[in-house]
Amino acid sequence: MEGVGFIMLIYVFMLAVFVGFELISKVPPILHTPLMSGSNAISGITIVGSLIAAGAEEFTISTILGTIAVAFAMINVVGGYLVTDRMLKMFKKK
Repeated sequence: MEGVGFIMLIYVFMLAVFVGFELISKVPPILHTPLMSGSNAISGITIVGSLIAAGAEEFTISTILGTIAVAFAMINVVGGYLVTDRMLKMFKKK
């Protein structure tokens, strides 16, 4: 039974990769900046979830993985805002 669940997870992951690639490849360049800002907001939600996981003191592994998730989510948010800021500077008049 465990193999079926794992195969289903792999199937869902591969489907998400394919659909995500198809959606992103069809976005016109003019919409990249607003979509980047939206994805930064979603990454902020990820930080909240990872903080909750890091604060759960039931298991040591959840604290370790939660801390790693906080670090990666923060890198994602800061990098996203830097890229968004850089893209917005391209549209400013000199």
